[in-house]
Amino acid sequence: MQALASNNLTIEKEELSSHTLPDFTSEAYKDAYSRINAVVIEGEQEAYSNFLDLAKLIPEHADELVRLGKMEKKHMNGFCACGRNLAVKPDMPFAKTFFSKLHNNFIDAFNAGNTTTCLLIQCILIESFAISAYHVYIRVADPFAKRITEGVVQDEYLHLNYGQEWLKANLDSVKKDLMKANKENLPLIKSMLDEVSNDAEVLHMDKEELMEEFMIAYQDSLLEIGLDNREIARMALAAVI
Repeated sequence: MQALASNNLTIEKEELSSHTLPDFTSEAYKDAYSRINAVVIEGEQEAYSNFLDLAKLIPEHADELVRLGKMEKKHMNGFCACGRNLAVKPDMPFAKTFFSKLHNNFIDAFNAGNTTTCLLIQCILIESFAISAYHVYIRVADPFAKRITEGVVQDEYLHLNYGQEWLKANLDSVKKDLMKANKENLPLIKSMLDEVSNDAEVLHMDKEELMEEFMIAYQDSLLEIGLDNREIARMALAAVI
């Protein structure tokens, strides 16, 4: 009898979980997904290009950075397949505009040879945001997209780790640039999240949870780089000021 009760409890939990999933076939879902899917595709394309640029800034690590970039290209193809699976056309013009400010900041830093800013934008900010968003999304994704996203998120930790290790090894000489880059770019993540919050809600992704998960991942990354708690708190304030 005890085993039967346990089985019934498991079934009830599974049924409750399924009730929290969105209707993947609804027009409202597909409309919101057209923008969210485009943002993810464009984000992976941006990451691919950014890693190729980083390979030029850090030629001694070029092979590794190109390898990381190719992983991002593979991710992009996977997320394109997620859209096709739901018969949704991604709104790429929206996604291009969505990333434009962060993209321009990266290109300006690249042209200036500012490796620190480029690494902060791509390996710390973007990767922390991607990891946190993918973890939230996996819980409410359709089965096909869930499988794709679970594979992608494991790779993203490698990209985050590269930036952490480089910045950690060079922290004494780059800390000032790191603080400046954070002040200029962290607020963009908050505004980008605000821009897609309504669409994220349709996908059953809570805006506050997304921001909370991102800030935890971001601050953990800064701690790993070697910043102390006071410095991290000062940098985190840039997201709310």
